Parts: sequence; structure tokens; C-alpha cells
Amino acid sequence: MRLKEWISGAAPGARLPSTRSLVAEYQASPVTVQKALQTLTAQGLIESRPGVGTFVRAARMVRPADYGWQTAALRSPQGSVRVASATMRSTPNDVLAFHAGYPDRELLPERLIRAALTRAARSDAALSRPPAAGIPELQSWFVHELGASTPVGVTPPTPSDVIVVPGSQGGLSSIFRALVGNGQPLLVESPTYWGAILAAAQAGVRLIPVPSGPEGPDPEELSRAFEETGARMFYAQPNYANPTGAQWSAQRAEQVLEILRNHGAFLVEDDWAHDFGITTTPNPVAAHDSSGHVIYIRSLTKSVSPAIRVAGIIARGPARERILAERAAEMMYVSGVLQAAALDVVTQPGWQTHLRGLRHQLQSRRDLLASSLREHAPQAHITTVPKGGLNLWLRLPDGTDLDKLTRDCESSRVIIAPGNEWFPAEPAGPYIRLNYAGANPAAFPEGAKVIGQALERNG
Repeated sequence: MRLKEWISGAAPGARLPSTRSLVAEYQASPVTVQKALQTLTAQGLIESRPGVGTFVRAARMVRPADYGWQTAALRSPQGSVRVASATMRSTPNDVLAFHAGYPDRELLPERLIRAALTRAARSDAALSRPPAAGIPELQSWFVHELGASTPVGVTPPTPSDVIVVPGSQGGLSSIFRALVGNGQPLLVESPTYWGAILAAAQAGVRLIPVPSGPEGPDPEELSRAFEETGARMFYAQPNYANPTGAQWSAQRAEQVLEILRNHGAFLVEDDWAHDFGITTTPNPVAAHDSSGHVIYIRSLTKSVSPAIRVAGIIARGPARERILAERAAEMMYVSGVLQAAALDVVTQPGWQTHLRGLRHQLQSRRDLLASSLREHAPQAHITTVPKGGLNLWLRLPDGTDLDKLTRDCESSRVIIAPGNEWFPAEPAGPYIRLNYAGANPAAFPEGAKVIGQALERNG
């Protein structure tokens, strides 16, 4: 278009000739000229000013934003800055996502969730402000569930001991800020959940790793850590720990409780996988505590739906009041709609039916991935076949370059999670965590083959 060439050579703000002049100059019909002007306007090359004329649009130079001033305003960050886990990265649908931290959609009670959200949206919960500690019915449900595991002779908690929080991650942050404090020591299993490490870092808490194996932490090591550091809190996942899948025995749980009593300390029990038992049923440590040593956090996010971020903290005494005050300062309350929907799901008869089916599905997926790895990636040692949870924890040969292994697998459309981020200090060796609850289990054998081949190249 010759008119476009003229515009490109004209100065910004130059006035175009009149339509009559353009018709004469280019020997075109008025309709053709008018369409050309409309096209150039749509392309942002010209602009019309009613009553004045049509002009070449002035070029707007976009300057890159300068945020340098924030460096002085923010100063140095407090403590170490950690980014979110690699397990949270989004991936295309055509990859095998062993790195994921959530179960596949087909393992969720989708029918129950949709019906519950519909009912919650039509209820008073959609228009009312819920109590800061949570709606009473959901508080009672959390207490009733824990009470079902409480033996005779142990005083069970009451609904007033419950604080409903928007997922366990926010609950951990509040607990660490309210009860540990900036610069103070916190004992954690090693390896342990990366989200707890992140929450502690953001709270300025000083982490003290305690080695933990398939049966949980060594009692002598735990007692010594309390004595040497003066810590007053221990964070752990006694049932189906993330990432190892470890489950404490009843004897180990009692030993840990005795250590807590002797040192006047707390246990933060993260029961994230309560609904993911396979060959055992979780028995919370909190069910055996009457004196408020155990702060219990029970999440529904992974088992109900990642869109319904609801968890319950059960804490007794002044500790509960401090946590509630911290939560109120950060978030006044959890959405009543989400609370009502979560309660609806877990109180439906279909919920227990779903959990029974889920147990069998997790077992078949776990066993398929484990057998595939033994066949195609024998170099990757399965530290323990978990009795529940979502993950396999694999010890790789010494000297394995995890970054290279991750890249090699990803080039073959298999995404894995390097194990380094689950260690609060230096990793004890090269590990990877694989989620057997992800999508497309039929591809597990091929995924295991990709990992085995990548390990061969790595060696």
C-alpha cells in the first residue's frame, strides 16, 4: 500500500492530505481510500481528530520500568530467601509429571465436590462472615475424627480447641511465627516437607535437622537435639512422611511424646496424608496427648480438592490463643463457602466410599511404579515401600548429577523432582521423589525406562 509507505516516511504528528486529495493522488475510489484509512487506524499508524484532520500517530517509546529505588527501601532480606518448590511448576499435559505434589484429578471425589460447592453457594455461608476460628460444625468434625483414634484414659480435644485455616501451609507459617519466633531454633526431621522449610525460613526460624529413617527419628538423637539447642518445638510428619513415606510405630510415637514431656516441648504433627493410607491406617500422635504437647494440623486440600484449601489446627491452652491471634492478624477468617463445601464433602456417605476406592487405586499405582523402577531403573534404590501417602523416595548412586539427570529426563518428557529441597541442611546424598498418584499411570513403565537410561548416561 503506497499510502502506508508514505506514512512510514512521514514525521510523527504529520497531517495527512484530505480524502479528496488522496483519491486524486492515488487515482482510487473514495470507498477504497476510506477502507485504507480504517485499516491504518486499526493498525495504530494513524489517528483521526474530529474537526481537525487525520495525523500520523506519534510513536510512543516504552521505557523499561526502573525498580532500583526498592533496593534501598527494602534493604537486605531477613534470613534466607527460598522460592517455591519445583513440585509446584506447571507442565504441559503431554508429559509424565512425576514431580507433582498433588493427586491426579481422577483420584478426587469430583461429584461430591461439585454438589457441595453448589449447595454452599446457595446457603447462608455465601453471604455471612464466619467466626474467626471456623464454623462450629467443621470444628466439631475435626475433633470427632481425631477423637475416633483417642484411646480410653486420654482426654480428647473439644471443638473450641480447633482453628480452621486456609490450608496447612498457612497454618505452619502461623505456628512458627506465634510459637517459635524469629531467630529461635526449631527441630525438624531430615529430610522433611519442603513447605515447612519454606514457612520456617519466612518466619526467620532457625532449623535444626534431626536424622529420620523409615521408622521415624532416633529418640536419642531427638533428645540430644533438644538438650543441645534449647529448642521447644519439633516439626514432623508421623504418618506417610513427605518425601520418604515413613510411618512411626506406636512405640516410636510414645517415645517421642515422653521426650516432649521431659523437655517441656511441643510437637507440630503435620497429618497431611491422613486420607492416603494404603496398607495401614494413620494413628495420630495427637490422639495420645492430653496435655497440649502436640499441635495437630490436618489438611483436606490434597484429598478433597486443591481448590478447597481448608485445614484444621488442634491446639490446647495458651498456644491455641497465640496461633489464633497470629491468624487473625494475617487473615481474619477462612471463606465460609469453602468451609461449608469441605464439611459437606467429608460428611457425605459417599466420602467413605471414595476413600475405600482411593486406597485400592493408590496401591495399584504405587506397586506399578515400584515394579517398573525395579525392572528399568535398578540403580534407583527405593528406600522403603510406603504404607500410604503419594510418593516413592529413591536413593541414587553416589556422584549422580541431579541437575543433569533432571534435564535428561525432561528432554524425554518425564518430569522428576530432585530431592535436595527436602533437606533443611546439606543433602545426605542424591535422591529424587516420584509421585505415583499423578496422571497417566499406564505410562509409568516407560517413565521408569527413561529414568533408568538417564541414570546410565549420568554414570
